[in-house]
Amino acid sequence: MKKSFFCLCLAVALIGCNRSKNQVIEWRNDRTGIYNEKGLLQSWQPDGPEMIWYFDGLGFGYSSVAIANNKIYTTGKDDEGIGFLFVFDMSGNLLQKKTYGTEWDRNFPGSRTTPVVNDGKIYIVSGTGYITCFDEKTLNVDWQFSFLERFGSRNVRWGLNETPLIVGNKLLLTPGGNENNLVALNKKDGSLIWSSPGKGGLSAYCSPLYINVPGIVPQAVTVTYDHIVGIDMETGEIIWAYPYKERNSVHPNTPLFHDNTLFVQASDIGSVMLRFTDGGRNVEKMWEEKKLDPITGHSIIVGDYIYTSGYSRGGNNYWYCANRHTGEIMFQDNSIAVGAVIYADGLLYCYTEGGEMALVKPDPTRFNIISRFYVRRGTEQHWAHPVIHNGILYVRHGNSLMAYKIKN
Repeated sequence: MKKSFFCLCLAVALIGCNRSKNQVIEWRNDRTGIYNEKGLLQSWQPDGPEMIWYFDGLGFGYSSVAIANNKIYTTGKDDEGIGFLFVFDMSGNLLQKKTYGTEWDRNFPGSRTTPVVNDGKIYIVSGTGYITCFDEKTLNVDWQFSFLERFGSRNVRWGLNETPLIVGNKLLLTPGGNENNLVALNKKDGSLIWSSPGKGGLSAYCSPLYINVPGIVPQAVTVTYDHIVGIDMETGEIIWAYPYKERNSVHPNTPLFHDNTLFVQASDIGSVMLRFTDGGRNVEKMWEEKKLDPITGHSIIVGDYIYTSGYSRGGNNYWYCANRHTGEIMFQDNSIAVGAVIYADGLLYCYTEGGEMALVKPDPTRFNIISRFYVRRGTEQHWAHPVIHNGILYVRHGNSLMAYKIKN
């Protein structure tokens, strides 16, 4: 009896361990920026946590890493304008490198979107408007096409930057335009399932979020040229739309859903908090705050508070904490540069545009920095969002990918 019980416990433990190792990490983990890790270091040495490996040779790019089936995926662009998919093992050894065609080579050249690994396939959207589906094992191209050409749209000023959303057999993309504004493709062969005119206008750099919780109609939410929209993934119908116009139509921050509310940010008009009504068939504004306007850094919701950064009109950039119910600013702090933020094991990881990585304790009364260090490898802007998986912090800085041990 004791032996059987022991075997059962061991089996459960092994299953749990296997699930942890095989967890799929995509854009900001599950698009929330919250990583379900435990036992992480609560402070670092003055020079930061131990760097266990690095790779120099990604080329130009801002994409984060995706992790699936004990492999790490990211993208980069070479000097000739060609985009490549890089595949690493968990020790940082380069396993494969495969081209997916031309990459964005104009304003801030380089790869943009994070790969999506789903059901044995890898999906990549290039800044030039191509979508490519690779076989995960062989890296053979299953299908590829320019969705801008196919759906009669045109590119945006800084190159397309949308990590596609997969729900069931559907892959959601935002080509933009007045006819095929939003489309759902069959993820297996790229064929069109539905097309929606949406609210018109160009794509707006936003990666959608899928909401499927009790009490709310299942829907994908995203930001297009001048609207926040809720989309029926089955039909492509717009369930609701909320006007949200930024002067440059730059909406790269995925909306955040929390407790029947939707938090949306843009770099010019700031933030708006919406409340779902009528079972998710409509929304109403709770509050708005212009100071909370990160361009690409996103936000984290912890309990009753939002932690984010902003680009104030006077040129003073701050980290902010705001009450998520009222929008009240609890503090603002500029002791480090603004940047991207993620969350794990009770702490914020703030990766600044100045190249610092800061470990911050969420505290609505002050910006409580515990530890910080400079990311000294890599090139160009510090814009890629960091990733945490199995006690390792992955930081991409242009040409370089670094792995830091943040768990004993």
